[in-house]
Amino acid sequence: MQTKRYMSLVRALVECAQSFERCSGAHVRELGLTAAQFDIIATLGNTDGMSCKELGEKTLITKGTMTGVLNRLEQKGLLSRHDAPEDGRSWITRLTGKGQALFEDIFPRHLAHLDPLFANFSNVELDNMRQQLARLRAAFEAGQKTGYGIPQ
Repeated sequence: MQTKRYMSLVRALVECAQSFERCSGAHVRELGLTAAQFDIIATLGNTDGMSCKELGEKTLITKGTMTGVLNRLEQKGLLSRHDAPEDGRSWITRLTGKGQALFEDIFPRHLAHLDPLFANFSNVELDNMRQQLARLRAAFEAGQKTGYGIPQ
């Protein structure tokens, strides 16, 4: 069977994501959090909070993982959940004062950890990569919606 022309790209993309996760994840663990906890704190930081649905859309956390992570962060006193005023069936999740203080401490430290990794790329290069990845993501999402290429 002939190798598809995009397979080297798929491999490079996966390897890049894995390398980033190893580098970023190790630092997040040094900060005392799991990747999922960091993702939630970073997403909620400097906001008035958001619904669990919105939080799920803005993070990289699956629905199945979200509840457990939120419960653990709440137990640590880092976030609180309140009934949504417009819909009593949903919650607004927000950082507590302690959670916001943690965000203000660790988020800049993590960005400083990542800065050297991107230092050799110009703003134009970074923007071009972001645009190309957004285009690739849109193709994947369009394929999911149409079922194209997905066995039924």
